[in-house]
Amino acid sequence: MAIESDLFSTEIVNRGIESSGPNAGSLAFSVRVRRRLPDFLQSVKLKYVKLGYHYLINHGIYLFTIPVLLVVFSAEVGNLSKENLWKKLWEDARYDLATVMASFGVLVFTLSVYFMSKPRPIYLIDFACYQPDDELKVSREQFIEIARKSGKFDEGSLEFQKRILMCSGIGDETYIPKSVIGSSENTATMKEGRAEASTVIFGALDELFEKTSVRPKDIGILVVNCSIFNPTPSLSAMIINHYKMRGNVLSYNLGGMGCSGGIISVDLARDILQSNPNNYAVVVSTEMVGFNWYQGKERSMLISNCFFRMGCSAVLLSNRRRDYNRAKYRLEHIVRTHKGADDRSFRCVYQEEDDQKFKGLKISKDLIEIGGDALKTNITTLGPLVLPFSEQLFFFVTLVWRHLFGGKSNGNSPSSKKPYIPDYKLAFEHFCVHAASKTILDELQRNLELSDKNIEASRMTLHRFGNTSSSSIWYELAYLEAKERVKSGDRIWQLAFGSGFKCNSVVWRAMRRTTKPSSNPWLDCVNRYPVSLT
Repeated sequence: MAIESDLFSTEIVNRGIESSGPNAGSLAFSVRVRRRLPDFLQSVKLKYVKLGYHYLINHGIYLFTIPVLLVVFSAEVGNLSKENLWKKLWEDARYDLATVMASFGVLVFTLSVYFMSKPRPIYLIDFACYQPDDELKVSREQFIEIARKSGKFDEGSLEFQKRILMCSGIGDETYIPKSVIGSSENTATMKEGRAEASTVIFGALDELFEKTSVRPKDIGILVVNCSIFNPTPSLSAMIINHYKMRGNVLSYNLGGMGCSGGIISVDLARDILQSNPNNYAVVVSTEMVGFNWYQGKERSMLISNCFFRMGCSAVLLSNRRRDYNRAKYRLEHIVRTHKGADDRSFRCVYQEEDDQKFKGLKISKDLIEIGGDALKTNITTLGPLVLPFSEQLFFFVTLVWRHLFGGKSNGNSPSSKKPYIPDYKLAFEHFCVHAASKTILDELQRNLELSDKNIEASRMTLHRFGNTSSSSIWYELAYLEAKERVKSGDRIWQLAFGSGFKCNSVVWRAMRRTTKPSSNPWLDCVNRYPVSLT
């Protein structure tokens, strides 16, 4: 979800702040809007670095006991010869049996606690991304013509949408639902929403079950996320009914989570898998474009029409050890950041009605600035978990030095130098950044110092499929697989952000080299990519 740079050239005056209630966070002061993301790596807070190391220590506490035990053992036997060592051990065993048994008990207890508390490995068996029929494909010019024929927009609104589209990074082969293409009336009905949901969700799941040879009745956990469209019965219930899943399946339906809902769903599935051994979990991520189609004249609400397109992903996770050999990826880390306590963050992506009672998604002009702050927090917490020690050391030392001595020193002193920016390219081989807009991707590339190839999957996904919300990071991974770039041991960073305001990261490690899959949304066009976007 992004707004192009030409929308940030003026100051905005807001209407007041409500401290609580449904309108909490309405602004009452002038805000000068930035043209690009803040230079977030220059204002890192130590508490987020501390949080990252807290996660690291919690995951590796037992590893620190091994060096301690080795040091103690070495100090005890270091001065003994080989013969004397065995003699001493034999004498201890004969004359101090209680000590030997106690030591053995402590060893067994420590190993038992370690293996019992060690999280189960979570494997990604495979995933599928839905590719709509060609009859739903629209170019940018066709999109504007459809909007014109609907009769809902004046010339000013049409020109605004056209200007957004032309600099959005979206190409001429994206997909929109039939409810938008084929009607000039307001068709945001439950019937149309269910029809679109059935099309994209069942399309992705059919492909997933075919690729993995897993039966729907084998699924023990089902997590579905769709931010806008949440009918009763739920989308998860619709899937269970369609595939006749078993009666004890654990189903969850997440709504209102925005474009980062896919990673939240993976996190939920991971937690459930940890307490349910020998199970499969399916995570479905999608958004109903037609149900949220805005037909008014409010420009901040027209933006979502221009960016969002049809899409859906389905992911199969497993905690069964026998799936080790056929899994594509292993889950390494998930880091979630939520800025909802801040009023501006809470209101920056907000669903409401305009003055004419047309429902839509209102996107604040502060979105890029707010997103940058959430991203800064997230990657600062993630850093200690993934960065090489050398990068962590340089980053941590310069950060502490700046916080201790860099307060109000002049610009020429060493303490006023910018902190060392970690090179995240040393932590990951592949990047799947949520394909929100060209502006967002440009600024992320600049701030994280990524190469064009690092950000290629995100740019090409935006160009080919548009912003498919929470499923976009899976279309990006599908692009990397279609290009046969993922090798055994490679680390993949999926990064997404959305309403709330949230920024979430998930890290995967490739279990094997991925060859070009038999079914993939990129197979019919991957040879044409990457394309020039200038």
